[in-house]
Amino acid sequence: MCGLCGVLGDGEHWADGVAGRPASVVPWLRRQARRQRVTVGNVVLRHFGLSLADWQGSAFVLRDRTGATQMVNSLGDLWPKAERMAGVPLDPLDPALLDMLDAHGGV
Repeated sequence: MCGLCGVLGDGEHWADGVAGRPASVVPWLRRQARRQRVTVGNVVLRHFGLSLADWQGSAFVLRDRTGATQMVNSLGDLWPKAERMAGVPLDPLDPALLDMLDAHGGV
């Protein structure tokens, strides 16, 4: 999506919906799904020295080990900002990451 659509849109990312329903239909399901996305995100991001937290149900806070933070508007915005914070390309198919996920029973 271009920046203009993001500004003019309703602020919801397509991933924020629940089981094919708009996020606004069932707010508690949206919050539950958002918590699960943060949990899964942290399992992966921890491997790269980063962590993710929900911020007011409308954005995320990305942190590195030094305490530096960056606001993330959506999951689509997460990976590029995580790479910049980590200072290296983040490979989701990194063998060490996949081994860690396998050792912990996946995500």
